[in-house]
Amino acid sequence: MNLKWVDVLDIAIELTEKYPEVDPLKISFPDLYQKVMDLEGFDDDPDRCGEKILEAIQMAWIEEQDE
Repeated sequence: MNLKWVDVLDIAIELTEKYPEVDPLKISFPDLYQKVMDLEGFDDDPDRCGEKILEAIQMAWIEEQDE
């Protein structure tokens, strides 16, 4: 699967599975950015990501962990 920055929910699911010990409420945006970049199957331009995208990923990740 090739993940792009717009695949917010899919990225959140992958982060939940790969980093179950990480609290998405406490992660910094630079750390979150790096974790997304490190996901297997993530394939998008690193420069296409901004704070709004990271915020959306973080919120989706919090929701995923709550389920």
